[in-house]
Amino acid sequence: MPNTDVSTTDALLPSSSAQPPTGSSIKSAERVMDLLDLLSQHEDGQSFGAIREALSLPKSSLHGLLQVMTYRGYLDLDPDDKVYRIGVRAWQVGRGFVLPDHLAAAGKVFLREARDQLNETIQMAVLDGIENVYIAKEDSDQPLRLFSEVGKRLPAYTTGLGKVLLSALPEEEVIRRFTGVRMRKYTDQTISSLPELLQVLETARERGYSEDTGEYTEGLYCVAVPVLNSSGGVVAAISCSIPSARVVDVAALRDEVLLTLRSAAAGMTRSL
Repeated sequence: MPNTDVSTTDALLPSSSAQPPTGSSIKSAERVMDLLDLLSQHEDGQSFGAIREALSLPKSSLHGLLQVMTYRGYLDLDPDDKVYRIGVRAWQVGRGFVLPDHLAAAGKVFLREARDQLNETIQMAVLDGIENVYIAKEDSDQPLRLFSEVGKRLPAYTTGLGKVLLSALPEEEVIRRFTGVRMRKYTDQTISSLPELLQVLETARERGYSEDTGEYTEGLYCVAVPVLNSSGGVVAAISCSIPSARVVDVAALRDEVLLTLRSAAAGMTRSL
């Protein structure tokens, strides 16, 4: 199956759902966040020139920004390769956000049980703006299976997991997040308009699950359900991804997968 490790920078414009009010933007703060976002997508680091080209920043401004962030430990400059990477202070700050780790730990045994029952790839994700971020995964032992990685993110409108997570939001919030966003078509099945997305999300709310019929990766079928906290709020979603070549009876397979996933999700809820 195709690698899901892709940058969504060109697919999602703007890339964040949180847009500062007109006139209240603080350029230096935005540049810091843009820089961290950029380097988080390049584990091998980026040179000064590559960063400047990607962010379109003045040379003097970028030099000062990199100097301060490196001094404070948020970036690391390789003295040999002359490339910048995320620094230890950024990692320490990131560790303060414990929800994904907590969810992944609580769900590990249930994801494995679901994987063992279905012998297909089982994943868990949370929503970040208009992207879903994978926080846990259990692979099948099938020779033909989905290739993806924990920590990667995909446009939420293209995946079963993402649509389940988006369906937990009020419709007006979905509209706010996607206003001005160009919804790129990855396959012929990809949702490409906000009205179409809203209709699909309404169906997901009614059914309590969502499907992905090759909307990001051709030849892949996926079913996803929400994971709730003790108050009934959606905190994550789990899915089962199956190559279409192994899908003979969609309805029968969906029922089997839903039974297993809902049992796993209920177990996670009890353990939270």
